[in-house]
Amino acid sequence: MNDSEPARPYFAHETAIIDPGANVGPGTKIWHWVHVSSTAIIGANCSLGQNVFVGDARIGDNVKIQNNVSVFDAVVLEDGVFCGPSMVFTNVINPRSHIVRKSEYKETLVKRGATIGANAVILCGHTIGSYAMIGAGAVVTKDVPDYALVVGNPARRIGWICQCGIRLKQANNHARCPACGLTYKTSHTHCDLAG
Repeated sequence: MNDSEPARPYFAHETAIIDPGANVGPGTKIWHWVHVSSTAIIGANCSLGQNVFVGDARIGDNVKIQNNVSVFDAVVLEDGVFCGPSMVFTNVINPRSHIVRKSEYKETLVKRGATIGANAVILCGHTIGSYAMIGAGAVVTKDVPDYALVVGNPARRIGWICQCGIRLKQANNHARCPACGLTYKTSHTHCDLAG
């Protein structure tokens, strides 16, 4: 940025490339060697770590994207999402280098407060529920419910997780967070805040 350009409401390291037309919210920090495409929408108070790419994607407020993550076209990250280092999004189910499939992109939705661990892979066309936690290295091949804790390849649910990020202790159809005290109603397939 030179002296004749207006001040930006966000921080971008001098090595970052922000294409004209990109919409970046106030207080966001964009670090070394990041590329934000012209159709990207990024909310307020986000952090984009080193070597992040953002395509035609929508990113909410207070999202943290760690180093080496590409947020490709058709990915939506709601407020408060955390993307761990080197995790991977996809946007085509059956890619081939000799066939253009841009018209076949499948949307991936990561809902409010969800966490995706380092080196996890999220296959396109799925929804990760609010406050779900995807373990490091997991491969997500189907939708993940709200508050689910999933691990493995393919990812499977091994428990429920609190909004504060602590594994819930479950008894019958109820669960309580041992750290913050929030209580939840649970079943084999769902977890919701109690009353």
